[in-house]
Amino acid sequence: MNIETIHRLLAWSLLINYGLLIVWFVAFIAFHQLIYDLHTVWFRLSPEQFDAIHYLGMAVYKIIVMVFVLSPYLALHIIRPRKEK
Repeated sequence: MNIETIHRLLAWSLLINYGLLIVWFVAFIAFHQLIYDLHTVWFRLSPEQFDAIHYLGMAVYKIIVMVFVLSPYLALHIIRPRKEK
């Protein structure tokens, strides 16, 4: 696997991961009560605890994507050889 392939893989991974994060956020906002009701069947959570858990989950997911996908992508973007015209 060459650098260009890894660079493309990281770019697609970044797109997919941030897409999932956006879907999570939109679903959380749009269907908050439905998701809360579903989870309180299994767990005793206050709305504040539920919101905090989801907020923390989104923050941790975003940090993981930044560390393990965005940082390597940017590093490869900096060092990858440029094609001559």
